[in-house]
Amino acid sequence: MLNNGGMETRRLELLAELSRLGSMRAVADVLGTTTSTVSQQIAALSRETGSVLLEPDGRRVRLTPAGRRLAEHAVTILAAVEEARLDLGPEAEPNGTIRVAGFATAIRGSLLPVITELATSHPRVHLLIREHEPAEALALLAGDGADLALTYDYNLAPATIDPSLRATPLWTADWGLGVPALPGTPTGTAQEVFTRFRTADWIVNSRNTADEHVIRTLASMAGFSPRVTHQADSLDLVQDMITAGLGVGLLPIAATPSSGIRILPLTSPGVVLRSYAVARHGRLNWPPLALVTGLLRDRADGSDAAES
Repeated sequence: MLNNGGMETRRLELLAELSRLGSMRAVADVLGTTTSTVSQQIAALSRETGSVLLEPDGRRVRLTPAGRRLAEHAVTILAAVEEARLDLGPEAEPNGTIRVAGFATAIRGSLLPVITELATSHPRVHLLIREHEPAEALALLAGDGADLALTYDYNLAPATIDPSLRATPLWTADWGLGVPALPGTPTGTAQEVFTRFRTADWIVNSRNTADEHVIRTLASMAGFSPRVTHQADSLDLVQDMITAGLGVGLLPIAATPSSGIRILPLTSPGVVLRSYAVARHGRLNWPPLALVTGLLRDRADGSDAAES
């Protein structure tokens, strides 16, 4: 039975995170606190509910059946509290500041045009932008350091999204292999193209492992293990490194290649980058966030229609 004092939502949040992450240390790291604080707050929650919420599990602890049940309620309660706090009413004009973490291509091609549009249509909506690769952006989202994450994965390296998050698909882009523009550069299936460069050095992203996963998958299909030697985050730098003869690497087909570079299409299978707008379920109905997500989706739909 609940004590008359009720439950603090902060303690419910700690319990929900413990259910999701599995350890007090992980909860403390995500929420920026200490394991001692997590332990004390959940002990207080146990007293408030009159139920044993944790039990020993070797050197760690795990949720009891009562703890798991309360954690399920906590997710619902916290989402309701969040929606109530952010709800500005159906007639209200969207206003507020949205913290966005995302990769450079999406910020440049999708978000900046939306910001320009908002300046006229909804001047009370403001965006704060931080450039991050997907794993970094999702970590900020999980730790409440961002309201919206712009992320990507590849069809050959699909990302797993946490159940507490919702990913809205945006646009897609075909990728190929950037190589020096030499006579007799091959074309064909991905396997045939990769076979031609089996002895080359390979350039991968320095802040995300997805493209390396794609390269290793296609190389494996071609019967070899790629020699990954260089890492770079900037696509312009990747092109410069290819021009300098340092290796080959994945590049978007739509990119304008530097002099001395060819971007070879890859087929059977192709390589497709897929972009997403990701937000926490509890904030999806916040009017400014819903507005910006919708505008991003509309732009993506328009881009897809123009390409088809």
